[in-house]
Amino acid sequence: MLSKRLIACLDIRNGNLAKSVKFVNTKEIGDPVEAAGRYYSDGADELVFYDINASFENRDILIETVNRVANQVFIPFSVGGGLRTLDDCVKVILAGAEKIHLNSNAVKNPKLISLVAERFGSQCMILSADVLRVERTAHILSGFEIVINGGRTRTGLDAVEWIKKGVDLGAGEVVINAIDADGTREGYDIRLMRLIADAVRVPVVASGGAGTPEHIREVLTDGGADAALISSMIHYKNYTIKQIKEYLSLSGVKVRR
Repeated sequence: MLSKRLIACLDIRNGNLAKSVKFVNTKEIGDPVEAAGRYYSDGADELVFYDINASFENRDILIETVNRVANQVFIPFSVGGGLRTLDDCVKVILAGAEKIHLNSNAVKNPKLISLVAERFGSQCMILSADVLRVERTAHILSGFEIVINGGRTRTGLDAVEWIKKGVDLGAGEVVINAIDADGTREGYDIRLMRLIADAVRVPVVASGGAGTPEHIREVLTDGGADAALISSMIHYKNYTIKQIKEYLSLSGVKVRR
């Protein structure tokens, strides 16, 4: 059995570490470079960097901040936000990223998924999806809809069907950001994660809602996730990554220590 992964998430706004609740009321809470170094030292398996306003503002990613963070860590480092073209993705790789996250611009231009996968390999092409709970309709049978532009624009796309399409196009991993759980620290959306995990044969990363180590254990077991993305519980220093891994290990979840 492969080890489950803990991925520290850095949401970036105006060059600062930021955190929101359900994608609103965003607050800038610190220095992302300092946080990256701390999470690396504490045992994070991976680090992800999201420039959360880049797509909505239709601007390039903060490439200088990407480079500064990359210089602090020696673990897999992935980056997303405002990547509109293959050239944008190349710049991020050259700045120190090992994996590319596509979200809004993958919906706007699905061919970009294939271009990135062909250039860098599917293992470097991560499809990130912001997902909102909605009423089931003929077009959204799962009851989960894809939302883009930092949670501002609904697409009418069924989340499960979009994720399956993204994997067919070349995504080698998917990150599921549950908007309704984001920043609440009340637990992941287990039903959503299980739907996606059962629908695709690539690693699934659960995002949104972690507040306790038990929440992480639950999504890695009952939710079927291969990795858990965490932010609030470590940004606000409620727990360290080391403490979380110790709990998971004692609970029978295989993790890298």
